[in-house]
Amino acid sequence: MPSTPSERDVLPVLEQLIRIPSVNPALCPQEGSGESEIARFASAWLAERGLESRLEEAAPGRPNVVAECGRGDGPRLVLCAHLDTVGTAGMTIPAFEPRLEQGRVYGRGSYDMKGSVAAVMVAAAALAEERLPGRLLVALVADEEHASEGARQFVGHHRADACILTEPSEGRLIVAHKGFIWIEIETSGVAAHGSRWELGVSAISRMARVVSALERFDTEVLRGRSHELLGPASQHCSMIEGGSGLSTYAERCSLKLERRTLPGETPEAALEEVREVIRGTGVEARAELVLARPPLECPPDSRVAECVRAAATAVAGSAPAVGGVAYWMDAALFAEAGIATVNYGPSGAGAHAAVEWVELASVASCARVLVDASRRFLAAGRGALGAER
Repeated sequence: MPSTPSERDVLPVLEQLIRIPSVNPALCPQEGSGESEIARFASAWLAERGLESRLEEAAPGRPNVVAECGRGDGPRLVLCAHLDTVGTAGMTIPAFEPRLEQGRVYGRGSYDMKGSVAAVMVAAAALAEERLPGRLLVALVADEEHASEGARQFVGHHRADACILTEPSEGRLIVAHKGFIWIEIETSGVAAHGSRWELGVSAISRMARVVSALERFDTEVLRGRSHELLGPASQHCSMIEGGSGLSTYAERCSLKLERRTLPGETPEAALEEVREVIRGTGVEARAELVLARPPLECPPDSRVAECVRAAATAVAGSAPAVGGVAYWMDAALFAEAGIATVNYGPSGAGAHAAVEWVELASVASCARVLVDASRRFLAAGRGALGAER
């Protein structure tokens, strides 16, 4: 594999990845083939090119690909991408028939994120031919589109000094993203016939007061709480359910709320804020945490960020923009495990959409950046990591 990967190197890998359906079965049971076939292909491809490669089960029948090369006594760097995709309903192009047209490669997962998987694989194959002074780990993980079981399994079983995640970033260096929490709120009423106003109490009416108070808290408080790279915190009422019939006072009403968190905010504190808002309405309601995912913040002057910035500058001829994104990525799970993590990936459009494509030139460029950044990071030695460890 050439040390400076080209479009010719990444295209056949990307096309084969798109041909293999890897729809997440937790999202689309009717078409969810999972990651087994694509993981076997990627693992065999990497092994044929000199990496120590194996499958590790993240969930039953849902493997990660873990591959390694280099020496074990130096720094350890992870290159990460996810193998699963969302479903194909509503697509207006063939989902699993890759098509190259005017520099764009079309197909489900091309952008999110098989272009990145191809870049990682080709970069790792190029690096496997060198005498690396540290250890390079490839993590091609399962289940990112649902519960991130793949990333959780990886960080629970492997140590590393830093990680470069490769979600599409349009060539930007991403050092921060928001977290999120899901909260379920429930109000109770008194069921009665619709004609018996003196007996019935509507749980929906009680929830309406809660919803109004939560909306005010979002606009008046959270929008004033901002991060330099990420903008304001926010929350929104996502789903509501209640009542059993048109002529019955609702005995129960359930509201699902999503809260987007900033670095420094904790799920516990965010939940307590919601409970305080509810208490202020005078309504008795139960509020419980359903799911929490942490935000990401990596110092722009960290060793891994500096290496990616220098590599991207060398490859592209100009320094990449450094920024943050509002959406969540597996990057936060690596950071939560003590692994300094940034994100850098290719360009395209159509994630989860009817038409999806990735720019082929950006996939090749991403592979070259990964090769250069890996060399820089691993060559620095452990002494350069300092507080990053």
